[in-house]
Amino acid sequence: MTQQPRIAFDYKPASASSRRSAHAKWFISGLLLPLIGGAVAYVLANRESPVLAPPPLPPDALGLDLSSLPIEQLSPISQPLGQTIEFVVRRNDTLDRIFRQLKLNLTDLASIRELPGVQQQLDRLRPGDTIRLVHDEGAVQSLSRRISETEVLSVTRETSTAAFAAEVVATPVEIRESRAQGTIDSSLFVAARAAGVSPEIILRLANDIFGWDIDFALDIQPGDRFNVIYEQKFRDGEYIGDGRILAADFVNDGTVHRAVYYESADGKIADYFSPDGRSMRRQFLRAPLDFTRISSNFDPRRQHPILNMIRAHKGVDYAAPTGTIIKAAGDGRVSFVGTKGGYGRAVILEHGGGISTLYGHMSRFANGLHDGTRVKQGTTIGYVGSSGAATGPHLHYEYRVNGIHKNPRTVSLPDAAPIPEGYLAEFRSHSADLLARLDRAGDAGVGVVATN
Repeated sequence: MTQQPRIAFDYKPASASSRRSAHAKWFISGLLLPLIGGAVAYVLANRESPVLAPPPLPPDALGLDLSSLPIEQLSPISQPLGQTIEFVVRRNDTLDRIFRQLKLNLTDLASIRELPGVQQQLDRLRPGDTIRLVHDEGAVQSLSRRISETEVLSVTRETSTAAFAAEVVATPVEIRESRAQGTIDSSLFVAARAAGVSPEIILRLANDIFGWDIDFALDIQPGDRFNVIYEQKFRDGEYIGDGRILAADFVNDGTVHRAVYYESADGKIADYFSPDGRSMRRQFLRAPLDFTRISSNFDPRRQHPILNMIRAHKGVDYAAPTGTIIKAAGDGRVSFVGTKGGYGRAVILEHGGGISTLYGHMSRFANGLHDGTRVKQGTTIGYVGSSGAATGPHLHYEYRVNGIHKNPRTVSLPDAAPIPEGYLAEFRSHSADLLARLDRAGDAGVGVVATN
């Protein structure tokens, strides 16, 4: 006989008090349920639901005529500009090479070049120039580069036509006047930097103004002092560099040398002059390069460092790093350019009046230099090297008068032309204020002798 499963109940008779408690619980529950239900219904009814934007309708669904809408209504949100690149031009760089290197669209380059007047402004690239490019996956959106101190060429892709447009944006420069003075303890460079003067101004002071009267490599001594009034340039309130020196004096071994910049009203004269109108320039530079030191002086009894024998050193050796620019010491004509025995790569210039100069041991010549080329003082004619019989990189420089070698450091150099008589009154009026300000600075001092 199959046994049926048994279900057991735990039954206990309820008492009177337990029955009353149960009635109370059901009564309270009956009151609370409607309240809770109402509260939940209220919250659900008043809760903010997220509103989803409907999908955009095509314009024709609204019956709009696209051709009648202005551009800004069609594209109210500007598109991303893309990736920005600031490229610094290096030697031998061209725009074509730059675009290929950056993987930019060459068709865009061709379109930009076709804009009126743009190709000439873009193709004149100089090492150190900065080109700012914005592109979107290689498609050029904008290009800009500074074409002068006060102008920037800006090329942009127009949104409506995708064509390029160019404009020249003016960026005016504000000129402020500044002054500095200092006393030399060890070197002009250290003293000038301590006075807050830039290296650019130091070089102009030494090379362009007083370099004909003072040998800044050998004649400077402790106690020498300088005073300079010069221009500083600012763009949008930011300092961007120095301008010209307006006036300066330099006290060397108790002798005062003074100079003022003068530019005539007709623009025919623009140079530095002494207070009496004498040009600070000479017809020849004392040293035709920026050198580090003199490695060998003019010496008729010098022992040759390679041949180990007494052989006259008929020039001055200026030690400088390989590649340093060598300048023409004066106006002249190239009479020789090539290799010349122990001189190595050399250039000889004829200057007239029986004067010639020789430049030896070059690493290379300036482009386009050949026999018969006319050069102006300061023109680059070559670069420092160690070709020929040289123990290291330097320039061997010779100065000859009617075939006779003279010491380039001590030979009397012909003066440049003074201010013509017809400009003297204008010059004196212009220079009086600047010279007075130099005087008030007290840098002329007591017990020194003014030469100019």
